[in-house]
Amino acid sequence: MLRERRIKDSNVVVGEGLEGEVIQWSLDQLSINQTIGNQDQVTIIPNWVNNNAPETGTVVGPESLRQLIQYIKALSPAKIVVAAGSGGTETTKVFQQTGYQKIIKEEGVEFIDLNYGPYKEFEIDHPIIKKIKLNQLLTETDFMISYTQIKHHEEATVSLGIKNIALSWPPAEIHGFPKAGLGIHEYLHQFITEMGKLIPIDLTILSGDQGMVGTGPSNGKPVNADLVVTGTDPVATDVVGARLLGFRQQAIQYLHTLIREQVGEGELNNMNLLGMPLNQAEKKFSKAAYDYQIVVDKKKLKPLHLRSRTK
Repeated sequence: MLRERRIKDSNVVVGEGLEGEVIQWSLDQLSINQTIGNQDQVTIIPNWVNNNAPETGTVVGPESLRQLIQYIKALSPAKIVVAAGSGGTETTKVFQQTGYQKIIKEEGVEFIDLNYGPYKEFEIDHPIIKKIKLNQLLTETDFMISYTQIKHHEEATVSLGIKNIALSWPPAEIHGFPKAGLGIHEYLHQFITEMGKLIPIDLTILSGDQGMVGTGPSNGKPVNADLVVTGTDPVATDVVGARLLGFRQQAIQYLHTLIREQVGEGELNNMNLLGMPLNQAEKKFSKAAYDYQIVVDKKKLKPLHLRSRTK
């Protein structure tokens, strides 16, 4: 990993209500206001996979992004950057057609398109891709935020915080659209795993206020559950997000591998879970998605199946 995460504890908050307000409340619960300093460069990576409208559940809400930016601005960091690398179309089209351009301009923060350079090269342990060029912003960032929705994904099983980072950073200038030209999608879970090991995510925000079930990341059913999952450990946060979609840890290959390699915490009983109890969140999300309650952890948190771990 390029650097240590800013907060090593596996803290995860589940909140309900209006998305932007819940995000701000959740960041207070995680003491983010005590974590970001005036020397820090903060980079926010929103899920801008293509130019579908936010109400489809495909991309994050523009006004909620504004409220996140405003919260970070109030902490007076040295610099705030919003960066994205769309896989479905040019990032500038997403930027212009879905309301983000207005917010970036009005809030006075910098925007960087990750689909283009300048680049730094990194080595990864992938069956096809051994070296990868990523925008040099990666090495300039002190605090990284992954902001995305809770979605099913037709290839990655789920689209959550780690996957958002893993597929946002590779440049379409090199890999093409939808970033499949050089082998990322041939071993997709291995690629997400390697990017999860390389890139430190300091804060993950998973929105269930326009999430998606069915055929994600773009063509599924929007789900408005008025839930937000926020955490300081990207693995732990994705474990909770996957739970709302009905999956235990070992059902998601990249998560199971990252847990075994001790990149983050995978055991729910070892996390500091705050806010709404997980079984209640599962009920709320599944009811909104299917009009039927589906609860993995009915009476207690189901444990992780893991006898041994590799270092």
